[in-house]
Amino acid sequence: MRLPNTAFTERPWRVHEFIKDFEVEDVWDLDTPGGPDDLARLVRQFDSDGADFKPSPIYKLLFAIRWRLGAVLKWDGEKHGIGPGNPSLRDRLPDDLRDGPRGPDMRVVPMKSVYQTSDEWVTELVNKTVHAAMHIGWVDDGGGRYHAQMAVLVKKKGTLGKLYMLFILPLRRVFVTPSLVKTISRPWKTRTAD
Repeated sequence: MRLPNTAFTERPWRVHEFIKDFEVEDVWDLDTPGGPDDLARLVRQFDSDGADFKPSPIYKLLFAIRWRLGAVLKWDGEKHGIGPGNPSLRDRLPDDLRDGPRGPDMRVVPMKSVYQTSDEWVTELVNKTVHAAMHIGWVDDGGGRYHAQMAVLVKKKGTLGKLYMLFILPLRRVFVTPSLVKTISRPWKTRTAD
C-alpha cells in the first residue's frame, strides 16, 4: 500500500542526515510482519540468488525495455555510475554509519548497499538520469510487532532526469512498485509461515 511521503519524512531515520538534496518519490508499506530484530532477515532476502524474485510479467517487460533503452542510449555505462563524477552516498555518511555494517549489494537489481543498521537499510543506483536510493526502514507497530516500509528517493540529473522520472511515474506507481511490493512480501510470508 502506498503511503503519504510524511510516513517517511516524519520518522527519525538516520538517512535524513545526508539526503537533503534528494526528493521522496514514493513511500510504501511492505507486508512483512516480524519482531524487533527481523530487518536483517529481510535484507538477506534481497541478497538471495533471485529464485524468490517473481515479479509480474508487466514488471519484467518494463524493466527489459528500460535496460535495453539504457544500453542503446548509454545511460548505464561506467562513466555514469558511482565514481569521481558521481560520488556514492557512502561518501556522505557520518563515521559511525561508515564504520558499521554496509549490508549486501542487491543481486536482482544493480543497487549497491550504502549502510545497514538494526532498523534501516539503504541502497543506491546511479546512472545518466538519476541518483536513486531505496530506504527500507523497520517500523515499530507497538506490542513487539514490526514491519518494513520502503521509500524511493531520487536526485534527478538535469532535464533528462526530470523528463524520465515524469514519464515513468504512472508506470512505476501502477505496475512496477506494486509488483515489487508483492514480490518482497510473498517469500517473507512463506518463510514466516514455515
